[in-house]
Amino acid sequence: MDRNKTIAFLGAGSMAEAMISGILKEGKISADRLYVTNKENEQRLQQIKNKYGVKVAAKEMLPYEDIDLFILAMKPKGAAEALAAIKDRLHPDQVIVSVLAGVTTSFMEEHLNKGQQVVRVMPNTSSMIQESATAVTPGMNTAKETTQAVKELLACMGKVFIIEEKQMDIFTGIAGSGPAYFYYLMEQMELMGMQNGMNEEMVREIVAQTVYGAAKMVMEKGDSPTVLCKRVTSPNGTTESGLRALKMFNGGEALSQAVNHAARRSKELCKELERVY
Repeated sequence: MDRNKTIAFLGAGSMAEAMISGILKEGKISADRLYVTNKENEQRLQQIKNKYGVKVAAKEMLPYEDIDLFILAMKPKGAAEALAAIKDRLHPDQVIVSVLAGVTTSFMEEHLNKGQQVVRVMPNTSSMIQESATAVTPGMNTAKETTQAVKELLACMGKVFIIEEKQMDIFTGIAGSGPAYFYYLMEQMELMGMQNGMNEEMVREIVAQTVYGAAKMVMEKGDSPTVLCKRVTSPNGTTESGLRALKMFNGGEALSQAVNHAARRSKELCKELERVY
């Protein structure tokens, strides 16, 4: 995306901050071209301003004509109100990007003027360290160049995948919510280490390095997790014993259900918003 573009975040929560951090670290957009606003928490706005040097403003005071990209980053239930507030202040060349779970491109299009370009995005909080897995789905009026520009912007936060909107719920279950599953697993591994006399700080680093190394093997070697798993599992060895316990206690099924439940909740959020609005 052109470095001279101007972006406004409507919402100043953790996802907005993660995205701001990633964008600024990459240096594609300067801080003076990032605006942040929220509904009422002035203290939060000042915190963001002091930390990142971005501009903050009340929603009605944003320089609407000068903004190229509006990013919806409030709670999903506030999406319709936010869209209604900006609807008649937009021109067709401006782009609306939503990072809100359950807010579809059709929902945005229905709450904006005809022909407005919209993009649905699902990053995860690893964007804070530029390692997000982010999905992008364009709306029916969105130009290919616009989708590509949004993809290029989001690439400063990690890897970006353009997918069909019908795949967005399962992507949310896998990647949007996925970091939390791994944090949970890491927590359990840490606890086992500490219960067996290991120092908390050391075992945390050991677990993190183990997870990082396994992910890097998949990324760099090109082999499937199935192949890599077989490769490190010696007959009647420690790994085989551990994997047997995972299967015995339905570890695989638990992970599958975590993905399914998160995807189902994403779908429910869509329906809830449709019912209300």
